[in-house]
Amino acid sequence: MVPAERQLEILCKGVVDLHVRAELEERLREGKPLRVKAGFDPTRPDLHLGHTVVMQKMREFQEFGHKVVFVVGDFTAMVGDPTGKNELRPRLSREEVVAAAETYQAQAFKVLDRTATEVRYNSEWLNKLDPTQMIELCAKYTVARMLERDDFAKRYAEARPIYVHEFMYPLLQAYDSVVLEADIELGGTDQLFNLLVARDLMPRYGKRAQMVMTMPLLEGTNARVEDGKVVGAKMSKSADNYVGITEPPFDMLQKLMLVDDGVIWRYMELLSSRPPEEVARMRGAVLRGEQSVIEVKELFAQEIVTRFHSAEDARAALERRRSVAAGGLPEVIEELRVASERDAIPIGKALALAGLARSTSEAIRLVKGGAVHLDGEVIKDEQLKLERGKRYLVRVGSKNRRFAHIVVD
Repeated sequence: MVPAERQLEILCKGVVDLHVRAELEERLREGKPLRVKAGFDPTRPDLHLGHTVVMQKMREFQEFGHKVVFVVGDFTAMVGDPTGKNELRPRLSREEVVAAAETYQAQAFKVLDRTATEVRYNSEWLNKLDPTQMIELCAKYTVARMLERDDFAKRYAEARPIYVHEFMYPLLQAYDSVVLEADIELGGTDQLFNLLVARDLMPRYGKRAQMVMTMPLLEGTNARVEDGKVVGAKMSKSADNYVGITEPPFDMLQKLMLVDDGVIWRYMELLSSRPPEEVARMRGAVLRGEQSVIEVKELFAQEIVTRFHSAEDARAALERRRSVAAGGLPEVIEELRVASERDAIPIGKALALAGLARSTSEAIRLVKGGAVHLDGEVIKDEQLKLERGKRYLVRVGSKNRRFAHIVVD
């Protein structure tokens, strides 16, 4: 195996929390492959780039000869992880969880080495816990420790309900580590409390306490830079600010190109395989005006599309985007029908009815600002009307363009 010092240097890059570095160094020096656990609750179908931040670290462990245990939390997903929520999370049905879980395993191997990955579903052992064993599990942790969680503490202080089954989630996730005899567990920074519960619980079952390693959370595609810091909710499907790893190449590339110019460096830091020194050089070149940020975004977007599709797909997606940016049209344009009680309908109302603007007033502002094209020509007359029975090619927006054919009925 690679010397422990070199492994430690690579494995600790980009890590936020590590409990405890000295332990990790000691176990690496023992020369035995570690069991590296990471769990993913299939609450929604498909994985996104946010998931791959942790998965890339898992892959690094694999490349050093360690064994990754990929836990599909089909049981815990039905309990519902309360992490980061100030209210009770809605519970999922078994059918919803199973449908989502079906996609996880295949998608995981877009990042992980299949031959060095053990896939387990935690329903294997959690479904078998009888009432006595469940009570025994609960007896190994205190309510006081549970209330140390920020989200629980806030709800308790504000006299908002905390349901008993929510206390079970960290214990059940921790029991996964007991059963699997994990040496180290990986997760996002929002999972630190849950991971440490497992570290506390394992010795109470006569197991060697696992180490804990957390990675940064990737902000969503709508994040912005404020006062020099990246701000925004983490990437998630529920927030509709995600890039799915199985999305079509063009959609994936397009979403990455539309990430805020200042945020793209954060994405490169967490997702790019380029050395940090190269990313720093590129950033310096952009600041000095020697390289455009668009060029950097294109290079990064192509890298990600190539990783999950192919280099050919990445080139084709970029060519298509450049064609659209130069005035070309996307391959598929949706057709939207709007009803008019008269012979014609005002452009603002038509855009609002078609869903191309949130309201008529917003549509009028877009028209006045030159952000609306009709049949290839920019329009600025908010009094313009679209005639009944005709079909119009409409483009709305400049940076985030949307094309549609509007048919007036």
